[in-house]
Amino acid sequence: MQIVRHSEQTLRTALISKNPKLVSQYEKLDVREQRLMNEAFQPASELFGPITLHSRSDWITSHPEAPQDFEEFFSDPYRKTPSPERRSIYIQSIGALGNTRVISEEYIKWLKGYCEAFFYGLTVKLLDPVSVSATRCSFRVNDHTQNLQIHAGHILKFLKKKKPEDAFCVVGITMIDLYPRDSWNFVFGQASLTDGVGIFSFARYGKDFYTSRYEGKVKKLQRKSSDDYSIFDNYYIPEITSVLLLRSCKTLTHEIGHIFGLRHCQWLACLMQGSNHLEEADRRPLNLCPICLRKLQCAIGFSIVERYKALVRWIDDESADTPRPTPKHSREDSVNLPKPAEAFKEWKVWIIKCLAVLQK
Repeated sequence: MQIVRHSEQTLRTALISKNPKLVSQYEKLDVREQRLMNEAFQPASELFGPITLHSRSDWITSHPEAPQDFEEFFSDPYRKTPSPERRSIYIQSIGALGNTRVISEEYIKWLKGYCEAFFYGLTVKLLDPVSVSATRCSFRVNDHTQNLQIHAGHILKFLKKKKPEDAFCVVGITMIDLYPRDSWNFVFGQASLTDGVGIFSFARYGKDFYTSRYEGKVKKLQRKSSDDYSIFDNYYIPEITSVLLLRSCKTLTHEIGHIFGLRHCQWLACLMQGSNHLEEADRRPLNLCPICLRKLQCAIGFSIVERYKALVRWIDDESADTPRPTPKHSREDSVNLPKPAEAFKEWKVWIIKCLAVLQK
């Protein structure tokens, strides 16, 4: 294992900058917020640690890229920022997300609530679910894993056409695997920063995807015509577990972070680190490091204390976890669905430690 450790001065400059204007901007922040973010360059910090590399296949090793400090983020002429007219994040589900309608509805509500807390201060709205056929995307069977995949680029074009006027961005989510082009094996997600759209798949986050027991394998693609999407009818959907929900929240917020202009983090252990594979993605924390946190705060303008409190409420909240049966729901659908937040408990402890620093 290799530890990527930066000097105190390097981290201080990455966070605060040497630009007098940005230094002054930092000094005008709430002193409690400064106290928390200054943990970035405290060698003995219990809140923010260095990045660890476990193999040559890890992102930083295999995808060399220039690090982005706060000054570079702030000065990026192509960076998009929410405006008073465009302060909404829209989520578009594509295909079923759960094995029943209620599971699909509750799962996307959990993701919506999480995004509302994570991007505190913005509105998160749900678009009406659509079928795969509505997108008119290409699809295939993966030669290696034998599962169905839909074309990410075609989905992005579909989302761009559906983007509401008040949208900062529109993100599509699906339980069907993605591929960006014929030569690629798969992709977890893809986004267009220019258009403010993204598509992300949680198919590989199920507990059995990489096992011989995976039920989503298709032996042969049988298609009567280019308009035939019937193969997606009743296609396999993984069980919504606490780990799958955590991985989904992590991917969704990481990719929306890119739409805000945050590049892959190379400073500290952080949600915005790149990941090449599931094991590396699981090592990546749910939280932003202070440098990336300052970037997001600059873009949105939230109170860090209130944002952390909102995240704790989301983890603890059970008031919206029980579906409200309607006449359209079958008896099978009308079941109690508590939010599976067990996997978030360790992160809650970390947030409470941050709140203790902020509320001294």
